[in-house]
Amino acid sequence: MTEQEMHDKILEMVREYCDTYHKEKPYHEGDRIPYASRVYDHEEMCNLVDSALEFWLTSGRYVKQFEADLAKYLGVKYVSVVNSGSSANLLAFMTLTSPLLGERRIRRGDEVITVAAGFPTTVSPIVNYGAVPVFVDVTIPQYNIDVTKLEAALSDKTKAVMIAHTLGNPFDLRAVKDFCDKHNLWLVEDNCDALGSLYTIDGEEKFTGSVGDLGTSSFYPPHHMTMGQGGAVYTSNPLLNKIARSMRDWGRDCVCASGEDNHCGHRFDGQYGELPKGYDHKYVYSHFGLNLNITDMQAAVGCAQLKKFPSFVERRRHNFDYLKNGLKDIEDKLILPEPCANSNPSWFGFLMTCREGVDRKKVVPYIESKGVQTRMLFAGNLIKHPCFNEMRETGEGYRVVGSLENTDRIMNDTFWIGVYPGMTDEKLDYMIKVIKEAVR
Repeated sequence: MTEQEMHDKILEMVREYCDTYHKEKPYHEGDRIPYASRVYDHEEMCNLVDSALEFWLTSGRYVKQFEADLAKYLGVKYVSVVNSGSSANLLAFMTLTSPLLGERRIRRGDEVITVAAGFPTTVSPIVNYGAVPVFVDVTIPQYNIDVTKLEAALSDKTKAVMIAHTLGNPFDLRAVKDFCDKHNLWLVEDNCDALGSLYTIDGEEKFTGSVGDLGTSSFYPPHHMTMGQGGAVYTSNPLLNKIARSMRDWGRDCVCASGEDNHCGHRFDGQYGELPKGYDHKYVYSHFGLNLNITDMQAAVGCAQLKKFPSFVERRRHNFDYLKNGLKDIEDKLILPEPCANSNPSWFGFLMTCREGVDRKKVVPYIESKGVQTRMLFAGNLIKHPCFNEMRETGEGYRVVGSLENTDRIMNDTFWIGVYPGMTDEKLDYMIKVIKEAVR
């Protein structure tokens, strides 16, 4: 066989292997129903093996394709893939610390408005850099930032707002964007749990993550689509893109892709910092960066997932609506989630808050005992966690606006179940039955 014939034969066998041995097993009532799972077929596996056979390993043609395809889907100009959603949040935040941003750069001691009811990696880049997170309460049943508290959170040190769209439900982008524009603040949308969510602003329907200055995504297996590990930062601002690329790629000034030399045509004739004139531009560093790149094999999986992604979103919406309709007769027991006005969420989960007289400590173990996996709203209240012990003791390093009353309510009374696209109506019916038994 020729090389191409052998390559095609291998992929044909991979396709047959996947179709034979990776089929989903039939569901039987009582089987474990996870809150999330991968949804894939032979296309992902063939892409993965195709990339492996090429053996480029680091970022290559599949990364380039995925970045272009995701940018087109989101309607943004630039996408930079990274090795996780947490790295995406880190990169988005660190981009705003660049000296290239002049007076608008975030410096140590500056403040960033955020929420405590969420995942820690929205906040950890702020803390680790030495900036100050300013925590604002959220609303129930949207579980997003209470925009009426934004002005109270503002100080002369405020430089940005960095918040997530909670479990796919967009926060009030109109109010937050207006606030940021009014006070010349950066807006970072943590879109890791909301890829595919839509929000209508200024009469135009846009994807979440594309409205602020920077958006982030995660492609960890439980998320809306997966490449195993992976994430992305996106923007339509060319300067922010330049900085993000530099910080992702070791902090270098050079924009050459991996394996490329002299893209700018001035590799040996520039003057940078106090380096000798003509120092190799491949090794000039304009930022203190990291290597946050992914492998081409991961991106190969992502390219196949992205083709299926619109169908994933539609199924998530169906599953959410099915659950809400099925649980509406126990709204006296549980507060059911509501979408933000002017939005069409790509739901990541179905959030519920126990009403007075319903004990989450009894409800959740019962649901779990019946094979239905549950989750808390991540940290609940992040500032109550051990990672804040030292800051709580000193009262330094963060600031709280108001009482965080709803945040504490979520910490004590809220839980959620999944709506991932692999869930069938049969599974949803069983979940509804079990939840009703648990609260009654």
